[in-house]
Amino acid sequence: MHPCETCTLRKHKLFTDFTPADLEFMKEFRAGEITLRAGEALFHEGDDHPFLYTAREGQGARFKHLANGERQLVNFIFPGDVVGLQAIVSGTAAATAIAASPMVLCRFNKRDLASLFRDNPDRAYALTWIAAMEEHFLGETIATLGQRSAAQRMAWALLKIHKRLAAVGLAPQGVAYFPFKQRDLADALGLSLVHTNKTLAKLRPYVCWDNDSLSIHEVKALAQIALTDLEAPQPRPLL
Repeated sequence: MHPCETCTLRKHKLFTDFTPADLEFMKEFRAGEITLRAGEALFHEGDDHPFLYTAREGQGARFKHLANGERQLVNFIFPGDVVGLQAIVSGTAAATAIAASPMVLCRFNKRDLASLFRDNPDRAYALTWIAAMEEHFLGETIATLGQRSAAQRMAWALLKIHKRLAAVGLAPQGVAYFPFKQRDLADALGLSLVHTNKTLAKLRPYVCWDNDSLSIHEVKALAQIALTDLEAPQPRPLL
């Protein structure tokens, strides 16, 4: 396993640092790591999966599969995100997690969570904070789908994605690697593929997403379209 002491995520200001005690605990709590190829599933909807994960490298997404054979993108997975948290309560995975690029994830046994809450309250609070922020983000997404126009939705999503990727060092010179398809973003924003393509074309003076590269030319203008602010992502715990 890659040593926790030299984890590349810990150097980013997005994540609050571990205390020495936290670091020692996490070294014991971690149960290995897993590597995925692009297109490979981490787990499938309905799986009784014994692990939860922290994405360390690469990007992915969670999908719900519908009765008509279609799929709905629930959220993206970026470095530092916890995957599989919902299954702690429900017992089975509520969605399928798939790698969009090669990924490396740290793995934790769900059966060891009792020791997390018993022996390290700070880490337990971190996990609770992560769950609360995921709920907050999903609420913001629902509000976006219900109250913003197509251009506002697209501007909001691309701005959020770019800021999040930049915060983990994945936007050198302002160009972020974003290995998804227009269909994926269309699913996430409740738009048709045709409408997504037309909306992206309208936003091209402000933002460009082409060949897996996402760059923003006019940040303030895009934020005005998105009806959002330009605050940096809030510092967050790292599991």
